[in-house]
Amino acid sequence: MKKFLSYAALFCAAMTFAACGDDEPTVIVNETDAADLDYKAEYAEQWGNYMLVVSNLLEDDAQTLYDLWTKDNNGEYPQSYANLFKNPGESNTLFRSANDCVEQILDGCIDIAGEVSSQKIGEPYRLYIAGKRTEALYAVESWYSFHSREDYRNNIYSVRNAFFGSLDGTVNENSLSAVLQTLNPELNARATALINAAARAIWAIPDPFRNNIGSPEVLTAMEACAELEDFIKNELKPYFSNNVKDEAVLLPVIRQYIDGVVLPTYAQLVAGNAALNEAVKAFKRNPTNAGFEACALAWLNARQPWEQSEAFLFGPVADRGLDPNMDSWPLDQSGIAAILNSQDFAQLQWSGDYEELDEENEDASSAQAKAIAKAQNLRGYHTLEYFIFKNGQARKVN
Repeated sequence: MKKFLSYAALFCAAMTFAACGDDEPTVIVNETDAADLDYKAEYAEQWGNYMLVVSNLLEDDAQTLYDLWTKDNNGEYPQSYANLFKNPGESNTLFRSANDCVEQILDGCIDIAGEVSSQKIGEPYRLYIAGKRTEALYAVESWYSFHSREDYRNNIYSVRNAFFGSLDGTVNENSLSAVLQTLNPELNARATALINAAARAIWAIPDPFRNNIGSPEVLTAMEACAELEDFIKNELKPYFSNNVKDEAVLLPVIRQYIDGVVLPTYAQLVAGNAALNEAVKAFKRNPTNAGFEACALAWLNARQPWEQSEAFLFGPVADRGLDPNMDSWPLDQSGIAAILNSQDFAQLQWSGDYEELDEENEDASSAQAKAIAKAQNLRGYHTLEYFIFKNGQARKVN
């Protein structure tokens, strides 16, 4: 089972709160003002408390994710997920062959390219074109920090990294791209061109995305990401499935993918969230404008490896609900304001086996799935972003 932080330990060890009592919570913010809330001295302590609870949870989730990939005998899988992936075979309960692993790599790339096209960029665009301007704005991920374009481009870089077998844009000799270059240089050139085109198209969107949702560049970016998705799904994946079956060729590729891409990205995630937590702790001890700026920079640094991990949102991150724990969007702003009033941070926690909410038909979801989703919409990167940024800038104490 995943190790969950106990609320009591989190509450008592991580911060200096007022003593718990039976008094009714004081209403310090109006929940109807949640979308445009300002930091104020009269609720500075409550604001800092909430920030620290969320940053503690982010640090814990990042470490849990890394441990599930790297540690054997952790009770979650027969052995570490990395070892399962790197050593496919008949006795492997998850991956019977190297081809299974390659298909999983490419499926992760297909999923995130499609999500960027149809959801992250596409949903705000469709709402905007339909005249639903407010709904369009709220559909834009990372709009508090004006960091949307960076997020989406990093998502495409996660595809690049998976294909190139590296984190820096170079092609590793043990990578899908290198194998493809040997067997079908034309197909490899197309793959590389489409990845680069999608990244460039996203970056060509006027900044910030939230103020330019209806621009023609947005439609171009949607189409470029959709073309990348279609290519990987209908050409690249079938090519590897049908033409590249030699385990001696594929095993070095999947091992480089794990050791050169997945694990280093998750290690950066652990380090980034630890640094973010330290910045939040420092801000809580001494709330200043410089402290807000330090938190903002730390948030941006922690955000990059997360977004560059989204081509491999499979395994522990999915099985244990760590993706929505850390990255649920959109937020429940009024719910966040209510907890800012109550300081009842137990509402950010959930326990038991993870069950995913059926977003198409929430009524069909179990009570457990609904409770988990409610908690996840009150925590994670975007809740912390809400507390740290306003209109693309670090918040001000005064």
